[in-house]
Amino acid sequence: MTKNDRSRLSRRSMLAIGTAALAAPMLGRRANAQTASLTVADPGGPFSAGFAKAFYEPFTAETGIEIVSVARDAEPTAQFKSIVETGSYIWDVCTLTLSARLILEQEDLLDDIQLDPALAETMMPGSVHSNFLGTDVYATISAFNTDRMEAGPSNWAEFWDTETFAGRRALRRNPIDTLEQALMADGVAPEDLYPLDVDRAFAKLDEIKDHIDVWWTGGAQSSQLLQSGEVDMVAGWNARLQSAIDAGAPAELVWNQGLYSIEGWGLPKGGPNVDAARQFLAFCARPEQQALFTDDLSYGPTNLAAYDHISEERAPVLTTAPANLDKMVLADESWWEENRAEMTERFNLWLLM
Repeated sequence: MTKNDRSRLSRRSMLAIGTAALAAPMLGRRANAQTASLTVADPGGPFSAGFAKAFYEPFTAETGIEIVSVARDAEPTAQFKSIVETGSYIWDVCTLTLSARLILEQEDLLDDIQLDPALAETMMPGSVHSNFLGTDVYATISAFNTDRMEAGPSNWAEFWDTETFAGRRALRRNPIDTLEQALMADGVAPEDLYPLDVDRAFAKLDEIKDHIDVWWTGGAQSSQLLQSGEVDMVAGWNARLQSAIDAGAPAELVWNQGLYSIEGWGLPKGGPNVDAARQFLAFCARPEQQALFTDDLSYGPTNLAAYDHISEERAPVLTTAPANLDKMVLADESWWEENRAEMTERFNLWLLM
């Protein structure tokens, strides 16, 4: 990431913080009669366990407000819309990606989080908006089998180089990230990716199409491809690739030219427990709390001061560790929001050609 990127993102982040309303309520108050519990929707699985340790249980211990955790849909925007429009608030807080935040913001379905700007001072650029608190960062990177390759590809141009780096390859069966990877393979600098030169990306994909042995469709599949040795090189989500390594796969992660994005909390507009929900979000912004989920999830905390509480052994596998974050660029969710349907149709047709 270049200094210009950081400057641009920082200005955007500070603008978002500046539009937030007044400080969040003081933490440490006991729950009142109106808010004895909050229902929080998360992706389930390892997130529920990691977030319980980092956020849910300690928040309840500090405030007396019980957190009831439920699993949300994989893409929660339709469910979120229904909750607000019908007034049936089955959640008080929900995890959202940046792209989901954009969709919900456009339809005025999110409440302001009213985060105290002081709590955002050590948050990474792009992670705080007036209606969103980022908590974790995930990335699309690559990995290679260290038993099969003494030195694997260190960037996307080398991933595309099938002569120097021979072996079985896998890419995601989706235009998201894949188009960016093709452009970087063709020499586009990460900071110059957007707006995407789509024709150039597909032309570069033409060069490698016959050398892709597997087009994966799910994160679990990408992990299995690496763990089983079915492929020697794979592009995938960092936590999925790390899980294969944790399970014994002889592999190395390549952070260079990765694309990262941010997931966090949003509040359905008009919710009956919004004050307690804002109190919960302020708690989740604390660096010492965010550090706790990294024991279970290999995603990076958004509050970079969390690394004061993370071991030197664990930090290198986390997305926002400085050595990793400096090699990556933030994906432009607004571009994908405008072009996703068209790109998906074109990509699926290209695969059939």
